[in-house]
Amino acid sequence: QVQLVESGGGLVQPGGSLRLSCAASTSTGSYYCMGWFRQVPGKEREAVAAVDADGRTTYADVAKDRFVIAKAIDAYSHNRYNLILLMNNLRPEDTAMYYCAADTGRYCTGSLLDYQYDYWGQGTQVTVS
Repeated sequence: QVQLVESGGGLVQPGGSLRLSCAASTSTGSYYCMGWFRQVPGKEREAVAAVDADGRTTYADVAKDRFVIAKAIDAYSHNRYNLILLMNNLRPEDTAMYYCAADTGRYCTGSLLDYQYDYWGQGTQVTVS
């Protein structure tokens, strides 16, 4: 069982930066593959970036050279960790609801395919204007 809670969204001007966080709580303490996705109303969900259980990262084209994904273990509990998305040089087209997701599959790969993720957070809104 995994619980995901996103934070850090908000309103930012074009060219600005935001830091999204996803607090992940697990019942087993296992390291899962994690990812960030985003969605605009009326459009399909889009991958942003992912990280596998060993920390290897994958970026969608929309995120390359602007965003950084990272996973950090909570210093006080091996059952909690944070998934960070640093977003730089933001553009109006980055406006979306951003979701954190976990793939708890035993052989997860840090994929950008959303159907491979079985746990999702509630999302945090990012508006670039």
